[in-house]
Amino acid sequence: MNTLGIISLLLIVANVIFTYKGLTDPLFFYTWSLEVEKVLVFREYKRVISAGFLHVSWLHLIFNLIALYSFGGSLEPYLGGFSFLLIYFAGLIGGNLFALYVNRHHGQYSTVGASGAVCGILFSSVALFPGTSIGFFGLFALPAWLFGLIFIGFTIYGIKSRSGNMGHEAHLGGALAGMFTAILLEPSSLFVNYLPILAITVPCVIFIYLLVSRPGVLLIPRGDRKQRQAKILSIDQRYNLRKKEEQKEIDAILEKIHRKGPDSLSQSEKDKLDAYSRSK
Repeated sequence: MNTLGIISLLLIVANVIFTYKGLTDPLFFYTWSLEVEKVLVFREYKRVISAGFLHVSWLHLIFNLIALYSFGGSLEPYLGGFSFLLIYFAGLIGGNLFALYVNRHHGQYSTVGASGAVCGILFSSVALFPGTSIGFFGLFALPAWLFGLIFIGFTIYGIKSRSGNMGHEAHLGGALAGMFTAILLEPSSLFVNYLPILAITVPCVIFIYLLVSRPGVLLIPRGDRKQRQAKILSIDQRYNLRKKEEQKEIDAILEKIHRKGPDSLSQSEKDKLDAYSRSK
């Protein structure tokens, strides 16, 4: 039976409060979500952590909190609150950093959610207790190590195929970061449970190696010629292109003022000019 620890409870409360604020205030959501361009170009590194407490819907939040409750309730009493917190944030940060790396050429890519942190907690449990059963709504159960292998396979396929609207990259990064943190905290688990740990680690290492060395082969489906031939812009290129487009709009507004006077501007044009002047 799970005994929810104080750290797990505080994390659940933080996720609920942050998500509520994000769902009711779009500006808050935009300010704290993980967006590649905002982190890599504008260096808003706070988003790497803050995005882990936002969710796109209440259903998204509920799924993550159920998983956090299920695994945190047994893992926190075993490891202690501080170690549990280390694993949680290792999964959160590791998952978001891996998502940033995979999508580093896609400046508008954004993601939110505690999935990376939860995967870190989940795979910590797999590394420490590979023989325990993971049940699914009371219908059937799988050994933790087998569930881990299936989950990793599904996640790798999701990254490669870009299937669904899920943050597969954060799942994989969070799972590995959390699992390795747990092993560092409990080194004896590596000697006792080395087979399931290796079974999960080896395919991940191979996939990441291929991802780094041949990203085009893995991330772009072979049958999609348009995607293969599409030019992938770097973050800086996207930023410069956007700034050029903005400058064209401002130049057109200034030309309109020159020809027809300031009273000829629409409200949207006035807002754009005001935002441009404040950014200088």
